[in-house]
Amino acid sequence: MVSNCPEFLYAWFGLMKIGAILVPINTAFRRTETQYIVQHAAAAAIVVDGATGPVVADIAAHLSWGCQRISLATTPAAGEIAWAEVLAGPSPSAPMGDVDADRVASLIYTSGTTGQPKGVMQPHRSYVIAGESFAMRAGLCADDRVLTVLPLFHANAQFYSTMGTLVAGATLILLRRFSASQFWQHVQHYDATQFNFIGAMARMLYNQPPTPLETAHRVRIACGAPVPVEIYADFERRFHLTVIETYGLSECPMGTSNLVPMRKMGSMGKPARHPDPALYTRVRLVDEAEHDVPVGQVGEVLLQSPALMVGYYRDPERTADALRGGWLHTGDYARQDEDGFFFFVDRKKDIIRRRGENIASVEIERVLNDHPAVAESAVIPVPAALGEDDIHAYVVLRPGAQTTAEELQAWCAGRLARFKMPQSVRFRDALPKTPTQRVEKYKLREEYARGV
Repeated sequence: MVSNCPEFLYAWFGLMKIGAILVPINTAFRRTETQYIVQHAAAAAIVVDGATGPVVADIAAHLSWGCQRISLATTPAAGEIAWAEVLAGPSPSAPMGDVDADRVASLIYTSGTTGQPKGVMQPHRSYVIAGESFAMRAGLCADDRVLTVLPLFHANAQFYSTMGTLVAGATLILLRRFSASQFWQHVQHYDATQFNFIGAMARMLYNQPPTPLETAHRVRIACGAPVPVEIYADFERRFHLTVIETYGLSECPMGTSNLVPMRKMGSMGKPARHPDPALYTRVRLVDEAEHDVPVGQVGEVLLQSPALMVGYYRDPERTADALRGGWLHTGDYARQDEDGFFFFVDRKKDIIRRRGENIASVEIERVLNDHPAVAESAVIPVPAALGEDDIHAYVVLRPGAQTTAEELQAWCAGRLARFKMPQSVRFRDALPKTPTQRVEKYKLREEYARGV
């Protein structure tokens, strides 16, 4: 439970070497969130720093088993073992044999919108295959310098940035966190040639005032999603780089991807490939009855991949449901065009049902975000008086900008079908987000239900 630092890597690969299991924990978690993961995973030891140590200490005191606390802090607290002491010498009892590729390497807890987080069990095989696949699509070589601002407790930084760097023999640059205002300064200072992004990071960079540093760099490729279609071309032109949009999950890090010579703006790409042509991902789009939908129609994304989770730890029911029929059911909706490219539509739970129509919340958000006063928005379905859903929008304004709910509704009226119009708009200073900048819509739904 530490932020991006070399010690995270040392601990991670030390665990891999002896066949132990990594359980990365979000450093923003407080007591209740952390306690659930520690107890569910039955953690034998936890690496902490000065910020996370007090949270873990309170939890460890109430565990029914001994859980070692290893601290990166300059002065460890009572009951903590100093990191330097751990590095002083290997334990004579540490197992050092070969580790099978199918052995579980990590439990990555995903924050669900209902119930407790699920512990995704990923084997060693997934890390190697996903890293090799990423290095191929990003065109990484030994001369590259891969910058990651995404947290190492997140699957993206593990499977792509770190493992991609390793298999390519490249250099990994670790920053503790993302800063839109200082991003290009960091890129130039560390001479980065590639970086990954996720969530709202692309728009946040685009919304920054222009600076000479944003073109004074060697970055060739930026991998991630999404880049809003309306800024995609200008994003590449302004920042002098090529965007490779990809799609993956903690359960399946090798989903779909564009390639530099074969890509479409706004697309998730095609099924992910690997340097070994025998290793590739298969994708289906299905309806509610799990029948394949025709080209151009929207369906749920199902995946089969050589880099796939074993299941959810201590959760056989949700494992069976997610992997039924031998396919990972992602809960995401997409469509496929005539050329075989996939396009993300929405999360299954975020599809709005109104007047007999399925409406993608991202479509409405895209229109709202085009308004000159709007920095970002999030649209959620809310209960309608006559059944189905009403549409509610949360909006964050640009600094110094002003507008009204009525003005935004009029803006949408000229750009969307009437049934897609937001019935209500609320303004917020910021949207709740995960550390990887994904909007936590479940919190907005809870907020709306409370009448906040």
